[in-house]
Amino acid sequence: MAETTQPQIVAYLKPVCGWSNGVRAVFRKYGLEYEDKDIINDRSNYSEMVRKSGQPLSPCVEINGEMLGDVSGPEVEEYLIEKGLVKAPVEA
Repeated sequence: MAETTQPQIVAYLKPVCGWSNGVRAVFRKYGLEYEDKDIINDRSNYSEMVRKSGQPLSPCVEINGEMLGDVSGPEVEEYLIEKGLVKAPVEA
């Protein structure tokens, strides 16, 4: 079985936020490396997120150059599975 390659991931997240933590949890679940850009304490990260996503709401996650704006952890997980970047968990 072929190993999936590590996608390039940049996540625009708040340090303390249920939605942001949900996105982080998905990356942990699949052992994915990602760049965590703090949009609260670094306003340039926030400006970059708005410019790239076209909207002001977070979390925003850029995966292999494709921007997912205002997404939840389950939406990110669904995208990763749909694109074949991770394998769907096997139900017990």
